[in-house]
Amino acid sequence: MTALGVVQLLVYLAVLLAVAKPLGTYMARVYEGRLGGIGRVLGPVERFLYRIAGIKADDEMGWKRYAVAMVLFNFVGFLLLYVLLRLQGASLANPQHLPAVGLDLSFNTAISFVTNTNWQSYSGEQTMSYLTQMVGLAVQNFLSAASGMAVLVALIRGIARRTASTIGNFWVDTVRGTLYIFLPLSLILALALVSQGVVQTFSAYRKVALVQSLVVDQPKLDASGAQVKDAQGNPVTEKVAVTEQTLAVGPASSQIAIKQLGTNGGGFFNVNSAHPFENPTPLSNFLEVLAILLIPGALCLTFGEMVRDRRQGWAILAAMTVMLLGFALLAISSEQTGNPLLAGLGVDQNAAAMQSGGSMEGKEVRFGAAASALWATATTAASNGSVNSMHDSFTPLGGLVPMGLMQIGEVVFGGVGSGLYGMLAFVIVAVFVAGLMVGRTPEYIGKKVQSFEMKMASLVILIPPSLVLLGTALAVATAAGRLGPTNPGAHGFSEILYAFSSASNNNGSAFAGLNANTPFYNFALGLAMFFGRFWAKIPILAIAGSLAAKKYTPVGAGTLATHTPLFVVLLIGTVLLVGALTFFPALALGPIVEHLQMLAAAR
Repeated sequence: MTALGVVQLLVYLAVLLAVAKPLGTYMARVYEGRLGGIGRVLGPVERFLYRIAGIKADDEMGWKRYAVAMVLFNFVGFLLLYVLLRLQGASLANPQHLPAVGLDLSFNTAISFVTNTNWQSYSGEQTMSYLTQMVGLAVQNFLSAASGMAVLVALIRGIARRTASTIGNFWVDTVRGTLYIFLPLSLILALALVSQGVVQTFSAYRKVALVQSLVVDQPKLDASGAQVKDAQGNPVTEKVAVTEQTLAVGPASSQIAIKQLGTNGGGFFNVNSAHPFENPTPLSNFLEVLAILLIPGALCLTFGEMVRDRRQGWAILAAMTVMLLGFALLAISSEQTGNPLLAGLGVDQNAAAMQSGGSMEGKEVRFGAAASALWATATTAASNGSVNSMHDSFTPLGGLVPMGLMQIGEVVFGGVGSGLYGMLAFVIVAVFVAGLMVGRTPEYIGKKVQSFEMKMASLVILIPPSLVLLGTALAVATAAGRLGPTNPGAHGFSEILYAFSSASNNNGSAFAGLNANTPFYNFALGLAMFFGRFWAKIPILAIAGSLAAKKYTPVGAGTLATHTPLFVVLLIGTVLLVGALTFFPALALGPIVEHLQMLAAAR
């Protein structure tokens, strides 16, 4: 691992933690209604939205009513997006005249963006019109992220309140998250990205002349447009000179800003943030990867502010940062080391790795191995899923890092809202285990953790892994599933395992060697995204309602301190142990055995 890779990682973490503190305090003020100056500017807009929607801002909800509002809101969003996709061919703002999206792909994409997963089984510039990208996908980037943060805020209120029957108002929490947090931050980031060359235009795609013409083989067509075949039935090709190419453009910057800040991750273009029109410079790369973890990190400190014990927020943030650092070091060192099989080709492995900056297959030369590995770690630590390199081309251990981060529940920062409420589910398990060890009822911030909370936390932790393993088993056991991987053996299995890990944990990144745009994968992954999102949200709201109704329990001599380094270690151990026990056998069939095969072949 080079010194430059270490410096990049440390600078990134330093900036992230420095910005998290003021942002976390600001978000706590937003959700507590202490809006200050920005309230005077945007307050009239907020009140206008409540008026036209018939919402009473002071009408608080119990957890069941809150859950019903959340499910209905997202269901309506799914229906509207699905209809927009199916009617795309007849819509406006479609300069390329792209046709309607197919039934199974529309189903998959609508669920993907409503659940904040942004799994993409399509090429954005060849499938989605400008109107679909803006009114459909970008809008859901805002709303799905705000919905996830609303669930977290409800849980925080449940922890903070005493003998209460309500946990807030879903509509108010969603509006405030969108209006006061995501919109201002997205505007700032979008303008910064435009300054770096990220495209933002409604112009049609541009045809430009190539600097050097190319001669390519392409299928020969007859007068009716059918492919010509020879006497043996094989396709006939002809050589054609190519002198120009089409450059896809569009209103990308505005969507990229919220895709990163909202941990959505869906790219405007097919190769996502590896595309020079999405991510052209090292500065744009740093800003985008910083935006991925910015709000999830700051929410830990929002939590500390809202429960009136800042130490609790810092403890959780410390646990997340330690795990992120460990995974990032493994990914960066693996990618900078390179592939030892190069030595078998007469190439000095170490010299090649140092000269090229590491394993450069599937990576952009303007970023290099270290920045690509850092992005892969951040995007899967959060439920973001955007990429600036192709994870399918990573070394086996380098690819194990993003896969492992998803499989431990994406609680190492995690998605906006979903990461912290997932981590709080692990906190409940950790304090429960600690309570069993000393023989007393466990407590967390003055609330007793009893059987109901443990059952709900267990659902939050166990449902996504169950979906991953069952989905992977179904795919490898059926002909339709086995048609997806383009690579045989261990890597092909890894492609399937990665896809269901990504969908079930609402990440959206992929080992892109898997052909997922088929009816089998569109429906199977769509269902995994749906259940992975909402079967976690509802138990979290049930925990919020249960804790809100409890009375405060004063700290005693036997109370476990949940803000100390000892508890941070306990929490990290709980997360990693659950992940290892659940997924080690599956990982042994994929990236682990692939790494061993690589080492054996290099001898």
